[in-house]
Amino acid sequence: MELKDDERLDHILGEGLKIIQSPSVFAFSLDAVLLARFVSVPVQKGKILDMCSGNGIIPLFLTTRTKAEIIGIEIQPKLYDMGIRSIQYNQLEAQIQMFCGDIKKISANFSHGSFDVVTCNPPYFAIRSKEEINQNPHFAIARHELKCTLEDVVGSGAFVLKEGGKFALVHRPERLIEIILLMKKYKIEPKRMQLVYPKLNREANMLLIEGIKSGKSEIKILPPFYVYEESGNYTEEMRKILRV
Repeated sequence: MELKDDERLDHILGEGLKIIQSPSVFAFSLDAVLLARFVSVPVQKGKILDMCSGNGIIPLFLTTRTKAEIIGIEIQPKLYDMGIRSIQYNQLEAQIQMFCGDIKKISANFSHGSFDVVTCNPPYFAIRSKEEINQNPHFAIARHELKCTLEDVVGSGAFVLKEGGKFALVHRPERLIEIILLMKKYKIEPKRMQLVYPKLNREANMLLIEGIKSGKSEIKILPPFYVYEESGNYTEEMRKILRV
């Protein structure tokens, strides 16, 4: 397999997998890792959809936890192509497929109620001014709601989910109320939530939340998750996830 332009082949930490990345496009970070470990997935059978899939990082991680069929959908052709080649490099074509498409047009590719699990690491920031938007279009699309809004994410996820299916999202804590209201609007009942903190005595900077389509009203708040110790080293919890 030949790499293109400024691409590199990175190890996915302790997973024994590799992924194609490039500094000119948005690379995966801890939020994708934490979502892939947080979401509840079937061990043997089922169908999982990862929306806003980027270069396929979440589908690749999920292969270490499940044998279910995994599909990623990504709107940016360059990232989609990197995802396809990463899947081929790891010889996971039998388990993972990638689609290049718009989640706002989800019904064009997938039927209603066809997935057991939907995951998404979406753009975090609503657009308030053009000055906020990164000049690099790949970074801008990954960070800002240029191609899809939070409501697009929740609505599309709800469309493809089976009754009783699970929807899992990583996002920013400041949008928690909006997330819960949208989940309820689309009949996804929040069931598990965890706040992620960079260090002890710091404000949370990530939110993990999982809901069940048409589930009963009851939510479990998990213990806080800390990424770094005061020394700057990963916490024991984080090392276990990264297998380092």
